[in-house]
Amino acid sequence: MQHIKQRLLFISITILGIFWLWLSKSGSMITSGVTYAPSVGFHAPTFSIEALTGETINLVDNIGSPIILNFWASWCPPCRVEMPALQSVYDRYQSDIIILAINASNQDVLGSVSGIQTEFGLTFPILLDLTGSTQVAYAITSLPTTFFIDSDGVIDKVQIGGPLTEASLRIWIEQILMGTP
Repeated sequence: MQHIKQRLLFISITILGIFWLWLSKSGSMITSGVTYAPSVGFHAPTFSIEALTGETINLVDNIGSPIILNFWASWCPPCRVEMPALQSVYDRYQSDIIILAINASNQDVLGSVSGIQTEFGLTFPILLDLTGSTQVAYAITSLPTTFFIDSDGVIDKVQIGGPLTEASLRIWIEQILMGTP
């Protein structure tokens, strides 16, 4: 009798497992075709935050162009070193790409942020993550961290640490514009 109960339990679990696999594979449990994650191959997490200029910038509004999303702070030496490289590629490719520099404003002084903008003549948008929520959404653990996002909004590359060089930025830009990242 015990042997029959064990066999019935095994058969029941097997049937439930097969049903679960079928249900998962069919996609009937998926509510959206888009998965957001701060990792290569996933759609970039969306955000809506205020720029230093006072305007609100939404990531979704910039989808359709390749995006370089740079997380930084004024007290971070590698962040400061890579700012001229970011500005240089922005000057050259601004009609083809978008650069959004997200300042870790919850860890920074706003006066220092505008000081960096002035010091390096930055003309790309500087966004203020006052609450740190965008850093959380992108799982930022180190500054600088840069996300390279393709025109479909999918993360193509993540660079943790820096500083980025103008040459490395140009390589990615040229590859993404040619469609061969």
